[in-house]
Amino acid sequence: PPRTSPASPWAEAYGTGVARRRHSGSARGQSRCAVSAATGKVVVMTVDTPRVSSPSRVAARAINLHKTYGSGDSEVRALDGVSIDLTEGQFTAIMGPSGSGKSTLMHCLAALDTPTSGQVLVGDTDLSRLRDKALTALRRDEIGFVFQAFNLIPTLTARENILLPLSLAGRKPDQQWFDTVVDTVGLRDRLGHRPSEMSGGQQQRVACARALASKPSIVFADEPTGNLDSTSGAEVLSFLRRSVDEFGQTIVMVTHDAVAASYCDRVVFLADGRVVDEIRSPDREQILEHMSALQARSVAARGEG
Repeated sequence: PPRTSPASPWAEAYGTGVARRRHSGSARGQSRCAVSAATGKVVVMTVDTPRVSSPSRVAARAINLHKTYGSGDSEVRALDGVSIDLTEGQFTAIMGPSGSGKSTLMHCLAALDTPTSGQVLVGDTDLSRLRDKALTALRRDEIGFVFQAFNLIPTLTARENILLPLSLAGRKPDQQWFDTVVDTVGLRDRLGHRPSEMSGGQQQRVACARALASKPSIVFADEPTGNLDSTSGAEVLSFLRRSVDEFGQTIVMVTHDAVAASYCDRVVFLADGRVVDEIRSPDREQILEHMSALQARSVAARGEG
């Protein structure tokens, strides 16, 4: 039976207790350059970076994924045979009309929900073969999360929030990597502040830094700019873009926003629980055209029903 989600997305994503350390696979001792958002200076460090992807390697994969809710006349097919490969080192957006299944797809790919049938693989790991404890460890070690509502712990400082997944896993932070991430997102002067003492954009940058702190194989971002103004949203999207270009990170983002999606390498469109189209190297106008066509098709289908 499907697992029931707890009240907190944080609890589902990271769990509690001590997790195993992630398997080796990082590209060690490589020099990386990052532009500090705080100082504008280029930071060059030799750090234990996340593995840099080969174009042919798949970070996550869905195979003939189905997800249904209810039964009989009240049955809803949120996913209806979705198959998709997410390549390492790419920034992918998932878009579609409301009710198209994009959030359900992300939750299944991120091990936050269980499909009714089909397979989900993160790297070479088939999620259906893992018990709850192993799934919690995989989410904590291999997957990073950026939520629309930030989901920071209000009583913790920015530093403590960033390092919390590592603390829960019983792992010591890599100080050089921590410094690189913090300087890249421009949070050096906010590390001692609690969420209530920061703007929405700063809080989301803390959430992004938290997602990268453990060097995950893949980061899932659920409407990461949904609660931000345009300037703060652009700062967050620029950081996510740089984390792909400079650190080889893999990011999958669910969004309604054509501007946000234009930062991506690839946009995948869903409608009625199915993948119906995709664009490579998209621009805002292309994305808007595709979304308008999907919305029109959705409205026409409801009228015929």
